[in-house]
This record gives sequence, C-alpha cells and structure tokens, in this order.
Amino acid sequence: MTALIQTIDTPDGPFTILADEQQRVLASGWTDDVEAILDRLSAAARPEELREAETDAAAAAQAYYAGDVTAIDRVAVAQTGTAMQLAGWAALRGIEPGAPLTYTGFAARLGNPQAVRAAASICARNAPALFVPCHRVLRTDGSLGGFAWGLGVKQSLLARESVAR
Repeated sequence: MTALIQTIDTPDGPFTILADEQQRVLASGWTDDVEAILDRLSAAARPEELREAETDAAAAAQAYYAGDVTAIDRVAVAQTGTAMQLAGWAALRGIEPGAPLTYTGFAARLGNPQAVRAAASICARNAPALFVPCHRVLRTDGSLGGFAWGLGVKQSLLARESVAR
C-alpha cells in the first residue's frame, strides 16, 4: 500500500498526517518525524511506500486551528485493532469539544465503568491523534493524564476547544 504523508505548521508545532489513498487518516501527530508517525501503527498496518502529497485532513486541521473545532469530525480515519479498540475509538469521536470525559466516564460510555485501564489503553493506542480526539479524556481528578504528543499539546487543544464552545 502507498500512503500519503504531509506535515503542516500549527500553533502547537509541526503536525504530520499519514493517510491512505482514499484520504483516510491512518496516523497523525505533532512532529515532523515520519518514523514517529509510522511507529504509531502496527507492523502489519504500515504502508510499503510513502508519497508526499496534500491531504484532505490537513485542511480540516487548519480549519480546527482557525476556530472550527468540529472540522476534524468530518475526516475519515482507518484504524485496525480489536473489536473493543474499534468501539472505543468510535466513542472517542463522540466526545464533544469543550466537554471532556474522565477515563471512568469514558469506560462507562463503553459499557463498563470498571474498565478504566482498558479505556486508557484505547486512548494510548490511538494513532490518528486530533481526528480521533483522545485528548478529550482526563484523569478522574480532572488532571490531564497522559498524551503521546506531550501534555503541553493536550492542554493547548483542550483550551482551544473550551474557548470555541
């Protein structure tokens, strides 16, 4: 499979998008290091070839940073994982901007409020960051918890979304 790769500048630093030829985002994150993006994918899901090209997702990311925080909702993603992971990633897309959930609340949304570790694992394994907004999940005490791209980026995204709401 050939995949498209594009890096754009954002207020939170370079943002790289890896998409398939149907423009579905496979992985993305705040880096210009292509290997760091590829590392978000399982070996089986990695593309055989990369081609630098403009992606539809880049326009949505730019619209997001320009104030349309719902622009990312219209971007198609392609993820591979277990049935629970796929359900979790779909549920993440349902968290409204400016209304983050706790890991416990996210686990409850998945039908098992006791599965907090599983909920955190779903967030940690989310490859198309921003487009599947795992940054909208917080610790029970309201603190940020973790984020693959750094807590500064997570804080910035949450602040941007709370203002736009």
